[in-house]
Amino acid sequence: MKLSFVIPCYRSENTIEAVVKEIETVVSERINIEYEIIMVDDCSPDLVWNKICQMADNNNRIKGISLARNFGQHAALLAGYALCSGDYVISLDDDGQTPLESTFDLVDKLEEGYDAVYAYYNEKKQSPFRIFGSWMANEMGKRILGQPKGFHGSSFYITKKFVIDEMIKYNNPYPYLLGLLLQVTRKIAWIETKHRARKQGRSGYSIKSLLSLWLNGFTAFSTKPLEWGLIVGVILSLLGILYSIFIVIRVLLGFPYSAGWSSLIVASLFGDGVILIMLGLVGEYIGRIYICINNSPQYVVLKTTGCYEKGVKIWGTVKDESTR
Repeated sequence: MKLSFVIPCYRSENTIEAVVKEIETVVSERINIEYEIIMVDDCSPDLVWNKICQMADNNNRIKGISLARNFGQHAALLAGYALCSGDYVISLDDDGQTPLESTFDLVDKLEEGYDAVYAYYNEKKQSPFRIFGSWMANEMGKRILGQPKGFHGSSFYITKKFVIDEMIKYNNPYPYLLGLLLQVTRKIAWIETKHRARKQGRSGYSIKSLLSLWLNGFTAFSTKPLEWGLIVGVILSLLGILYSIFIVIRVLLGFPYSAGWSSLIVASLFGDGVILIMLGLVGEYIGRIYICINNSPQYVVLKTTGCYEKGVKIWGTVKDESTR
C-alpha cells in the first residue's frame, strides 16, 4: 500500500517541518507502507518554499510545488493531486492542528468499502469566525450539493486514487472539492477525532476568501440558487396579487382606505432588494461562464522540487522537467 499526503502551504514556515516529521513518525508505526508527501506553496509570503526545498533535498519521498500566485486552498490541493501516485490520498492542513494519529483510522475505515472518509471534530479549536465558515459550508453542502445525510466534513480526509483521478479532470477555475467529490461518489464515511489547538499563527482565510469559496460551491455545481430566486419571485408576486385583491374588496365594501406610504416603501425596498440579489447572482453565473470560456487557469505552477515524474500542469499544458 502506498499513501500520498497532500498539504497546501500558506504562512506555515514555522510549522510545516513538524507536520512532515509527524507524518514520518505515524507511517513508521505500520509495516509495508510506502508513502510520499506533496506540499504545495500557494504563493506564501513567508519562506515556506525554502523549507520545502530543504526537506526535499534530504528526503526523496518529498515533492514540492510552488504556484505563481495565490489560487486558494482548493486549487492548491488539485495541483498536489496531479502528482499523486499512491493508492490512497490523504489531504491535511499545514498548521499542525490535524490529528495525524488518526491517519490509519481513516485508512481502516476506507478499506471497509468506502471511497472517501472524512475526520470530523465535535470540538473545534478554531476562532468563532472559522467555525461559522465551516457551518456555512456544511449547510451549503446539504442544501445545494446534496451531500449524504449526517455528513461531517473537515480538511482532513482520505480518498481512493480513482476518485482523485476523476477530480483532477476538472480544469476550470473556481474549484470546490466537495462538489467534485460528490460528482464522483456517494460512498462516503466519517470518523470522529480530536482537533488540536493552533500552535502559532492564524488562519489564512479572510471574509473575502470564505465568500469566494462559498460562491464556488453555489455556482459551480448547482443551479438551486436560481431556482430559489424563482420561487421567491413567485411568492412575492402572489402576495402582491392577494394584497391587491384585498384592497379592492375593502374599497368595494365601503371600508375607508388611506395610502400607507411606509408600507409601500418597505415593500418596494424588499422587492427591489430581492431583484438586485438575483440579478447579481445571475451575473455571477454569467461572469464565471465567461472566464471559463476564456480558459482562465485553475492554477499555474511556477517551479517544482523533488518531482521527477512527468505531467506537472502549467496553464493547461504539460511541463516535462522539474525546476527550482
